[in-house]
Amino acid sequence: MKSKKIITIFSILLIAIIIGGFFAIKYAKEQKEKQTEQQEYTPQEEISEEQAKQTIVSLYFINKETKELVPEARLVNIKEIVNSPYDTLVNLLIEGPKNEKQERIIPENTKLLKTFMEADTITLDFSSEFLNYNKEDEKAKENLINSIVNTLTQLTEVNKVKILIDGNPNEEFNETYNI
Repeated sequence: MKSKKIITIFSILLIAIIIGGFFAIKYAKEQKEKQTEQQEYTPQEEISEEQAKQTIVSLYFINKETKELVPEARLVNIKEIVNSPYDTLVNLLIEGPKNEKQERIIPENTKLLKTFMEADTITLDFSSEFLNYNKEDEKAKENLINSIVNTLTQLTEVNKVKILIDGNPNEEFNETYNI
């Protein structure tokens, strides 16, 4: 009789453990699923196709107040950068800044005639209007060069910049400029 009582108690305990284990495993699985759902990233806003086709570049212009060279971030179509990176960046410098607190550095009506790479040096051929920078300002030439060099050396393959005027070397810009 005593052994029947022990077997009955043991059987009840075994059933209770099996049922308890079943519910414990079920609860653990539910918690894991909730945690997985919470970890999944849901963007607040989908990236438009137009945004996916753009990249940010830094163009360097003069701050009107401090007269120092400062960067201006600009969104540019990736296709333009891939197809003709040097032309694109220099032409954006020629267009001038979008920020009204900055001023253009490359003289108006300047045209980029040609660009070509040799080793790590980019050669830029400008029209003669490039020479119309403010020669009375001591820092104007330095800022003009640094604007171009800082902008183009963002591209990993560019370490030096050489400037030609109408296809020829010029006395004022006869060096090879680097970072």
